[in-house]
Amino acid sequence: MSFKLRPYQSSLAAQGCEILKRLGLVYYAMQVRTGKSHTSMECARLFGAKKVLFVTKKKAISSIQSDYETGQYPFEIEVINSESIHKVVMVNPDLVILDEAHQFGALGKPTNRTKEMQKRYGNLPIIYLSGTPTPENGSQIFNQLWISARSPFRQYTSFFKWAQEFVNVYQRNMGYATVNMYDRARQEKIDPFIKPYMLTFTQEEAGFESEVIEHILEVEMSQKTYDLIETLKSDLFIEGRGGVTITADSAVKLMSKIHQLGSGTVKADDEKGYTIDKTKAEFIKNRFAGIKIGVFYKFKEEWEMLKSVFGDNVCNTLDEFNGSDKNIALQIQAGREGISLKEAKYLVYLNIDFSATSYWQSRARTQTMDRLNTEIFWVFSARTSDKQIYKKVMSKKNYTSRHFLKEVGVDPSRFKKTEEEPED
Repeated sequence: MSFKLRPYQSSLAAQGCEILKRLGLVYYAMQVRTGKSHTSMECARLFGAKKVLFVTKKKAISSIQSDYETGQYPFEIEVINSESIHKVVMVNPDLVILDEAHQFGALGKPTNRTKEMQKRYGNLPIIYLSGTPTPENGSQIFNQLWISARSPFRQYTSFFKWAQEFVNVYQRNMGYATVNMYDRARQEKIDPFIKPYMLTFTQEEAGFESEVIEHILEVEMSQKTYDLIETLKSDLFIEGRGGVTITADSAVKLMSKIHQLGSGTVKADDEKGYTIDKTKAEFIKNRFAGIKIGVFYKFKEEWEMLKSVFGDNVCNTLDEFNGSDKNIALQIQAGREGISLKEAKYLVYLNIDFSATSYWQSRARTQTMDRLNTEIFWVFSARTSDKQIYKKVMSKKNYTSRHFLKEVGVDPSRFKKTEEEPED
């Protein structure tokens, strides 16, 4: 092998191989930038795998493929997007590497994607990878491990039966109904089951000495933007030019529409995105002129707005970013996992996501072992909920429609539902 692993990667690979041989699965809980992909591939090599299926996020595919080629590993590999399991070409893989495994950790019933993984590959040895195995709460571990026939919880046929023993289930009145909540895991009961399968490794252990420094920049948007926000809050409806309408008939839609409007774009009822205020994008262009930056945005139309302001000086692929002087712009959900933005001097957030996972993972994208500090700039709109969202996700909690309605003073009874997952 021409590529030289760091000593800790070789050690973790050997330890993981022993666990994999003994228990049928191993979970590498390694923080971002510590080299999970090379560690897992070396583990696969030691295990004697001949055909490896590597399941990851779409944005990380090229990086994983590059790691495989650099390491010159002796096995055949197929790297595929976790959304495209049904398109796997490889016949009879003998090992699966499940990258960003926490994406399979939804509470309650397993998602269709999780079911597909379990059906197709549950009987194979599996290497799990994640910097944050349970980013919001410990209950997220069950459905991840449920994929494997060797799960330490295999005697529990469903999440709900498992939760009876491992979760302090409680109820919450959501306005439309009283529902069971499963986010209070009994970690002291879970840990003895999962620890034999887990190998954890931190950036500090890897020798990282970088510090994340965060700056908040506040921008006053146009009065038109604030007027539209107030209209939507009061009427739950906006009719614009040419018959374009914006409807907020649920708490989640109201939160999402107002949050999007606050940064200068909106998705209308016709499913089209519209730019209404370029203030934030123009501020970023001027404030960071001549500096190579990575920009994170939340809503798809914000990419169109950035392109219109930055022109040819912005791209959305790592290959172009690393090989040119261009800035890069990535949607938070896609950019938070499996990539490195070490070529960026700063990370700049055009918008902020409601997810604590997005905050903690995307902020680590520029951290490397030889970098003394990482600077992040949050560009918030004045007179909006941006700062409140920031405070919530910093505390490792998601910002929900329940928080939003209370903050803006909108009566929850105006909607059938008051709390759902926010839409992108």
